[in-house]
Amino acid sequence: MELKIILHVNEAVEQSKEVIERLVATNLESKVSAYLKKYEDKKDAEGTLELKIEKNKKDLFNGKLIANLDSDEFIFEREDYENLDDLINNLFRHLKEELSSK
Repeated sequence: MELKIILHVNEAVEQSKEVIERLVATNLESKVSAYLKKYEDKKDAEGTLELKIEKNKKDLFNGKLIANLDSDEFIFEREDYENLDDLINNLFRHLKEELSSK
């Protein structure tokens, strides 16, 4: 399965786009790669991972992670994070937990 990664950021976060891409890659490798293997065995499996990051009016980070893996969809949202790393790591931790329970 080829995983397509889509990243959406608002203007306030645009300067952090490289950091976000690095965090996504790190989390995919370290947290969820083992759980994605079961989708790789399916010949026609398609996967998309969509991450939306923005700064809100309180100058804190909001994030939404939408994972469509073959016929499974997972959506996680978190708000009001001071640290961008913590937000992204938390979203991927929830994805990992959900995938491990399947």
